Amino acid sequence: MTKSTRRAEPGWPSGSAVPEHVTSPSQNPGIVDDVFFRHVVTGMRNGVIALNRDGALAIINDEAYRIFGIDRGPEDLGRPAAEVLRGHPEVVRLLSSVFDLHLLPNRAELRLRLSGRVIGYTLALVRDDAGDVVGASMFFKDLTRVEQLEERERLRDRLAAVGEMAAAIAHEVKNPLGGIEVMAGLLRRKLGDAPEAQLVLTDIIKEAKMANAIVQEVLEFVRPIRLQVERTRVGEAVQAAVQLAETKARRGDIRVDAKVPHDLPLIQGDQFQLTQLFTNLLANAYEAMDGRGRVTVTASTVRLIDDIDSKEAVVVELVDDGPGMPQEVADRVFNPFFTTKPQGTGLGLAIVRKIVDAHDGSIDLETVPGRGTRIRVTLPVKVVSELTN
Repeated sequence: MTKSTRRAEPGWPSGSAVPEHVTSPSQNPGIVDDVFFRHVVTGMRNGVIALNRDGALAIINDEAYRIFGIDRGPEDLGRPAAEVLRGHPEVVRLLSSVFDLHLLPNRAELRLRLSGRVIGYTLALVRDDAGDVVGASMFFKDLTRVEQLEERERLRDRLAAVGEMAAAIAHEVKNPLGGIEVMAGLLRRKLGDAPEAQLVLTDIIKEAKMANAIVQEVLEFVRPIRLQVERTRVGEAVQAAVQLAETKARRGDIRVDAKVPHDLPLIQGDQFQLTQLFTNLLANAYEAMDGRGRVTVTASTVRLIDDIDSKEAVVVELVDDGPGMPQEVADRVFNPFFTTKPQGTGLGLAIVRKIVDAHDGSIDLETVPGRGTRIRVTLPVKVVSELTN
């Protein structure tokens, strides 16, 4: 005697049958039907994909659409998974190999080439009541933010070790440099009637001053940031930075438009450090633009939403119409000691990132060669330590 079945609800594998004993809640409050399970899958905060043995897409939920960055099609279910996911060939290859694997990956990771997102996934086979394999499923989660935080922690650990060594070296070098500068100055005064010697000694003093400035910048970078947190107006930090940036780099004919609303919420931050942050960004723009062009600074309030909570933040954008930069340079500009300038130290933007990290913020850069650069600094109104207290 065969077991009677009824038609499956929409959203489940085409042609599949639902056992008769799976009743609706109205028939038996202790048992839920397939519609309930469909809603569970649809509302999951993890991505879910399932395909039949022939490779046809059987289930895909809203989170999967979001992570893969694809639009929902009215007839996606029943189509070959390779067609629906054609923008992600690495995922298609993974799903195609499921039925040939003896050991399915569990909690593995994969980077999506199209978007750069990192997903953590688990693969499983779908079996019928007789134990036969009728399909496969993939459960996954967007780990991009987690990867970024882990990389930031690894960078902090590396910088802490290098910083201790650099600080010790810088202190040892700073004292001899000061001695060279003083002795060269004394010798220049004694040789007042020797023009050639005067020129040489002037160059020695100039180079010693430059080396001392580099050492001072290294010390500033490796020194731990201890924030003097207070209720701070971002607009005041931006306005102060506009004035200070000219002392660090030649502004020339560059026009600076700072459009920062007065009604921005006060943030918990260090006024001095924030001023240094925007000063370094503006000075870097001045140097790249070679005295011509325009820099626009704007600010707004946003709400950041993550897996745990949502929080208010202030976003400051600096946009210039300078020469921009190649992508391979843009990927490294915040790395310590990376510079494209003949006499640069490569620490200005590294210090910027360090200050942003200390404020539990984030910084993003968008650039196109010949079309300028946009830098976005996001600063939470309240730092993490305050939110957790």
